[in-house]
Amino acid sequence: AAYPEEALIREMDGRTGASLKLTILNDRGRVWTMVAGGGASVVYADTVADYGWGHELANYGEYSGAPSTEETFIYAKTLLSLMLRYKHPEGKILIIGGGIANFTDVAATFTGLIQALQHYTAEIKEHGI
Repeated sequence: AAYPEEALIREMDGRTGASLKLTILNDRGRVWTMVAGGGASVVYADTVADYGWGHELANYGEYSGAPSTEETFIYAKTLLSLMLRYKHPEGKILIIGGGIANFTDVAATFTGLIQALQHYTAEIKEHGI
């Protein structure tokens, strides 16, 4: 992995029954995604590119398969730490979304996501996200 954060997520993916994927495309990109579901993550990435923002797409990844609150927290915290590495004068965009959750406890995953957002609240505001 080019980034230690990618290796961390790969290790987590290997230890859980959930699916956790993260690839950094452009660590200075303005558009970051946190998408639930492999199919949905492809659609989101394609849509970002279709709207002319492909050169600003920072990452490709997904979380699915019922990750725990803790796993989602670590995934989101890792993603946010990468997003906060470099400031951009025009700010950045975080797209959070997904497809239909067949057996994932959405309350559990969003609890982890909210915890990560709360962890970085000051930095998120400072970076104009």
